[in-house]
Amino acid sequence: MSDNEAASVAPQEEFQTWMCLICGWIYDEAAGYPEDGIAPGTRWADVPMNWTCPECGARKEDFEMVSI
Repeated sequence: MSDNEAASVAPQEEFQTWMCLICGWIYDEAAGYPEDGIAPGTRWADVPMNWTCPECGARKEDFEMVSI
């Protein structure tokens, strides 16, 4: 692959982490949460709206994106 071809390939957006504001549990997009049927690589936007925090039961709206 030439440098021009490499430059034209869109970079993948980095995975983000989301923290429950109630209990501090972290959802990592790269890891997903297979124990609850959420495959590794699942973006936060693609996590079902009715999903809840496995630690405290908080809803998605109670999570905030954090840098780790």
